Amino acid sequence: MKISILLPYKENFSPDYPGAVSLFVFETSKKSVYKKNITVYGSTKLKTRFPIKYTNISLLNLPLTSQTRNYVNKFIKIEKKTQSSIIEIHNRPSYVKIISSQLNYRVIALYFHNDPLSMDGSKSINERKFLLKNCYKIIFNSNWSKKRFLEGLENKFVNSNKLAVFYQSAEKGSIRLLRNKKKWITFVGKLNRAKGYDIFSKAIIKILNKNPKWKAKIIGDEKREKIKLSHKNADILGFKKHSDVIKIFKKTSIAVACSRWEEPFGRTSLEASANGCAVIITNRGGLPETVTNAKILKNLNVKNLEQSINELIKREILRKKLQKLSIRNFYLTHKFISNLIDEYRSEKISKIPSFFTKKKLNNLRILHITNFNERLDGRLFFNTGRRINNGFIRLGHSVLGFSDRDIQKYYKSLNDLKGAKTLNDKLKKTCYNYKPDIIILGHADLISPEQINELRNDYPNVKIGQWFLDPLNKNGPDYERNKNRIMDKINSVDATFLTTSPSALKFVPKEKSFYIPNPSDKSFETLNNFNKSCNVDVFFALSHGVHRGVLKSGKTDDRVTFVNRLIDLTPNAKFDVYGINNIQPIWADHYFKTIENAKMGLNLSRGDAIKYYSSDRITQIMGNGLVCLIDEKTQYRDFFNDREMVFYKNISDLSEKILKISNDEKLRKSLGQNGKNKYMKYFNSTLVAEFIISKTLGINSKKKFYWDN
Repeated sequence: MKISILLPYKENFSPDYPGAVSLFVFETSKKSVYKKNITVYGSTKLKTRFPIKYTNISLLNLPLTSQTRNYVNKFIKIEKKTQSSIIEIHNRPSYVKIISSQLNYRVIALYFHNDPLSMDGSKSINERKFLLKNCYKIIFNSNWSKKRFLEGLENKFVNSNKLAVFYQSAEKGSIRLLRNKKKWITFVGKLNRAKGYDIFSKAIIKILNKNPKWKAKIIGDEKREKIKLSHKNADILGFKKHSDVIKIFKKTSIAVACSRWEEPFGRTSLEASANGCAVIITNRGGLPETVTNAKILKNLNVKNLEQSINELIKREILRKKLQKLSIRNFYLTHKFISNLIDEYRSEKISKIPSFFTKKKLNNLRILHITNFNERLDGRLFFNTGRRINNGFIRLGHSVLGFSDRDIQKYYKSLNDLKGAKTLNDKLKKTCYNYKPDIIILGHADLISPEQINELRNDYPNVKIGQWFLDPLNKNGPDYERNKNRIMDKINSVDATFLTTSPSALKFVPKEKSFYIPNPSDKSFETLNNFNKSCNVDVFFALSHGVHRGVLKSGKTDDRVTFVNRLIDLTPNAKFDVYGINNIQPIWADHYFKTIENAKMGLNLSRGDAIKYYSSDRITQIMGNGLVCLIDEKTQYRDFFNDREMVFYKNISDLSEKILKISNDEKLRKSLGQNGKNKYMKYFNSTLVAEFIISKTLGINSKKKFYWDN
């Protein structure tokens, strides 16, 4: 794993004359758990460099060429050989477009150290949208900078996982520093109007005249502005090494950072606070975010600044209180910020992202998109989508059900005939508000792969899975259509779950396709038919139109032929069948009241049997204690034995076994009880939900799932 950090062109990566960016990169990199994997790239003319792995990009002075462009191109040339896992670009959004166009397989993180709206490459809305699309992470040094970046952008970007705030950091001083404080008032920064130095210079003369025992220490320079300050107790020290500045802060009692301009963050007040100074700042930009305890000037003028400094001089108790609180409450240490940076790095390179590890996988937000059939007034309440939903909830997760077919039905219009546009737009808004960790789709055909990819781009931490229940045997119903429904989004999701064994399918990628059984649910499967006498020997129900709810005239299939032949072959058995021979299908409560009187249930699916495939009727048969009759070509013997399930070779074999069981109550009850106990124990909705989560996240669960070969 390699991490390349690209500094701004001409940024001095040297302790002799460092910029704020260089200090940040050096201090956080040396504390990083990935410090051995990091290489910093820059163009520093100074010979002394910070002592971490660094590559200097030296450039020739070529006429009529952009040195910045040459600098970035040379970095790209190096990167094509290095092939880093992550490229971190500091304070130059314009570099992103150049690098992403030539290294589009790399992960780019962009750090802002200044106002985004003042920088080339992020001034316009379209430029910032480009950055959001092409960067894995965009990191700001204050919430103020982040808000500036978001100005004019749509709401969906405001809460994007791509955006993060990692403050500047400093080394926290010891509380013992307070014993050695001198009567110093310190100003550090450019000696110009933007930094408020003109106000400070006037106020400090008045302060020093009134308090002759106090001194002013002024560190910084400014070639373009000349603001005069002359006083015997004012030491204008010019530019100082960073280490020398820290030594002065350790002895300073009062530090002033009175910027007039909107500071994106403010390193001076940060380091003053870390070293126990009583800090005075203005309420500009990100300055208030740099300190936990300080005096904040709402209106910057000579009078207000003079009063604030004078108050801290006269009120020793207040001054020492602020000094103590500054150190005690300081938390923006190099290690703290370095850990935040490493967390984002781990999210990308780790098999188990730290984002999920931190949550300990027991309190996830799951957006479950499937047909919950709200518009059908409870007729299809007892479906697989709700079973899986119950499993997610029992595991302790927050689950938001998103009923795609209901939304599509309710919102379609002349402008959106299928309702797909409204559906996908509503999904975007839902993700913005709910911020799911996992999105699970079940037969959500109207959610486009383009929409899924857009969500991935907006929320790079989100994991996405899909489940599919319909038959996939080549000689079965709707084979090509069902195959296309799965493949439509298979490259856009992390995992696909099928009720047919993936090993029997040539078209699915085996590495991210998994078998799941039709899940039982203890709140749905409540009958125990093995405990009672039943009047009906064999129950069977089908429907050609689940959502229609009634028989479709002239519609038939191979199951109807099979069942009618079975009835003719077994005249001494009592059959109770629905959905064929002009008998309407049954649903919901009527369905459960009907199967309550049956000994056996025929688990017959359309088309040829294929490995492990069954419709969800198997859960209703097994889960309610009926004896399950199933074609042995489904290979369910991999899971159940002859004491738990009845396997038949052909229709004659099935007829004989029905007669045998119908005349042997002890055998019937034993089969029903054994089958239910095993199915409810190993194939329940909680286990299936846990399996879906672990495989979607790419986690190898310690738990062994009975069906996972």
